[in-house]
Amino acid sequence: MAVFSLKILYLCSNNPNPTVMKPNNLFQNSCLINRTAPAYLIIFILFLSSCVTQRNVEYLQDTSSAIKDFNEAKIDDYKLKPNDELYIQISSLDDPTANVFSVSSSQQFMNIGTIQPYGASLMSYTVDKDGFLLLPVIGHIPVINKTTAQVSEAITKSLANILSQPMVTVKLVNRYVTVLGEVLRPGHYDYAQDKLTILDAVGLAGDITDYGDRREVILTRNENGKNFRIPVNLTKSEVLSSDYYYIRPNDIVYVKPLSKKYWGMRQFPYTVILSTLTTAILFYTVIR
Repeated sequence: MAVFSLKILYLCSNNPNPTVMKPNNLFQNSCLINRTAPAYLIIFILFLSSCVTQRNVEYLQDTSSAIKDFNEAKIDDYKLKPNDELYIQISSLDDPTANVFSVSSSQQFMNIGTIQPYGASLMSYTVDKDGFLLLPVIGHIPVINKTTAQVSEAITKSLANILSQPMVTVKLVNRYVTVLGEVLRPGHYDYAQDKLTILDAVGLAGDITDYGDRREVILTRNENGKNFRIPVNLTKSEVLSSDYYYIRPNDIVYVKPLSKKYWGMRQFPYTVILSTLTTAILFYTVIR
């Protein structure tokens, strides 16, 4: 077998004019295989290097399959900033007087949870650049760095001498998160719940694609006039107790692409290369 292989290699490497020796079909096919094998080997290696493994696409990985508990991630109540929009609903036993504070005459009968963000924005009050909220009769109320619960309490106290048993509901209208990068549907998404996790945000965008890097998702957040760039690893279970597990209004989530994407099946022209090699081999065979 070794002598046979050596003879094939000799014919392939030392026969500049194959027609002189007139090798049989077995030798011709063997020479052809030896000459084209490196090209196919290179393509095969590139294919393997571009594969995305299961560990690249799994969330919340752990070495153990046992149930684990994590302390709930800490989340502080949102503090109001200039240009925030607040939906304020005021009701009282004295309905005609309470209507003075309504942006819309039908506001008293609307369910806050069913109002779309754009519709709520039309019926909202905006925090001015100095951090004040202007309400009818009451006037300016300072709301900067206060929570919606604190604003509701402040308005209720201001209405104590105006309305009979006032009830005030304050909701933040501009709750948005932007999801970009390697997700199915990148975009700008609104949400109504008080708590939204980073996994929820990814779910709104249709999940991360197979070529998204779940090990380094970038969270961009504005706090105290500064923009922060925060890397978050979604493949680790410890993210469940991370300070950045919960999304804040107006956060930006960016999913970086894997480096393998640039040599992946979607980008690398395997079909073209294989077609070219097949055509070249066909011409080579015909010419010989």
